[in-house]
Amino acid sequence: MRIIVGITGASGAIYGFRLIEVLKEAGCEIHAVVSEHGWQVLDYECGISPQEIREKVDFLHDIKNIGACIASGSFKTDAMVVVPCSMRTLSSISNGIADNLLSRAADVILKEGRKLIIVPRETPLNAIHLANMLKLSQLGVRILPASPGFYHRPTTLNQMIDMMVGKISDSIGIDHDLFPRWQGE
Repeated sequence: MRIIVGITGASGAIYGFRLIEVLKEAGCEIHAVVSEHGWQVLDYECGISPQEIREKVDFLHDIKNIGACIASGSFKTDAMVVVPCSMRTLSSISNGIADNLLSRAADVILKEGRKLIIVPRETPLNAIHLANMLKLSQLGVRILPASPGFYHRPTTLNQMIDMMVGKISDSIGIDHDLFPRWQGE
């Protein structure tokens, strides 16, 4: 599978990094694009450098390069995940404002009818946030708020991160064993 991963400046950059690791393990071709604020959050929250991302992905695209392959519908991809997704980026995508490569790639995914998964990481949400998410949902975008479950009884932060990354992986059809599945009582 060929997957685009966008990382924005919302808190929770570890979800994007961990998703990249899981996609790499699954043998996916990974195209990553990180916003300026995304780089700041990766460094601040995780201590992750651009070099560490570059080593894990097949292609790391500059957010200013509107001529990159992922900016064209003729470049076939299977899905795009924006994780974490800031409310700024969510607003740009929901309103068709393709002012950088990340929002342009998402716009292309939408116009081509491909899978787009948005992982917003914000709380509380206001009516504008909700309206933008509703608009995207009505267009077929999968909205996965970064709110891990606890039914698998996590005891570490990594288990909570893997729960969310597992739910994202489920949405794009990647097999995994990142968390135990509910079997009922």
